[in-house]
Amino acid sequence: MDTKELIKKVRRIEIKTRRLSNHIFSGEYHSSFKGRGMAFSEVRKYEAGDDIRSIDWNVTAKLNEPYIKVFEEERELTFMLLVDVSGSESFGSRVQLKREMITEICATLAFSAIQNNDKVGIIFFSDQIEQYIPPKKGKSHILRIIRELIELEPKSSKTDIGEALRFFSGIQKKKAIAFVLSDFMGDNYNQPLKIMAQKHDVTGIRIYDPREEELPNLGVLPLQDPETGHVHWVNTGSKALRKKLKKQFDENFGYFKNSFSKSGSGQLSIRIDESYPAKLLGYFKQKSAR
Repeated sequence: MDTKELIKKVRRIEIKTRRLSNHIFSGEYHSSFKGRGMAFSEVRKYEAGDDIRSIDWNVTAKLNEPYIKVFEEERELTFMLLVDVSGSESFGSRVQLKREMITEICATLAFSAIQNNDKVGIIFFSDQIEQYIPPKKGKSHILRIIRELIELEPKSSKTDIGEALRFFSGIQKKKAIAFVLSDFMGDNYNQPLKIMAQKHDVTGIRIYDPREEELPNLGVLPLQDPETGHVHWVNTGSKALRKKLKKQFDENFGYFKNSFSKSGSGQLSIRIDESYPAKLLGYFKQKSAR
């Protein structure tokens, strides 16, 4: 992709996702993820209805009229995105590729985070750590993350979610908000997720395609494994084959749900032909109500 085309694509994603984060997610994000506590801000005159427990007795005695201490939330948090860039994310039978939807979701979440004065970082992973961008604030930093989401060419096409979770736990010592975005086609991450969730606020976002859930009968077709590159001729009319693939899909989904539930982490699944803003908003509302 040449520079001019890349800039246009970054700009399109920025316009779409900033609008979403400005008008929909900023308030929901703030109420879903609490700050580290309350910090002293200022003193002001007591007004009817104020909590008398907030009265600053020293200032009140000096000025001979009641003043109260005002506290505000210590907001600055670290927000981390863990993004699967393996070969299977480049699959998409309708509307868009899984990787394209992941890019838009990441941009929406990142803009929501910086509007709330949080730092944003990202880990790109396959079966290895492809790139790590440490957490920072600012629009230019978010635009860099979006450019990498669009342009990054992974060295490997395979997946190891557990490796990404272990890497995160190793580098992120303070509590952080972490979103893991993948199709979760694997079962090697249960234990590292438990360890990660003991300290951090973790959410898994599973992106999948309808044809991964159920393969249609389209006759004999060449299918390429996106993670190995091998091409296999398969008879999609075979009920046994379709049943086998459905069973594998259901097992991966079940492992995802059980792993995140047992670790106390959040989770949501989004099909690429669904509205991700509606799904995210519903998740944030549910989380803030807890």
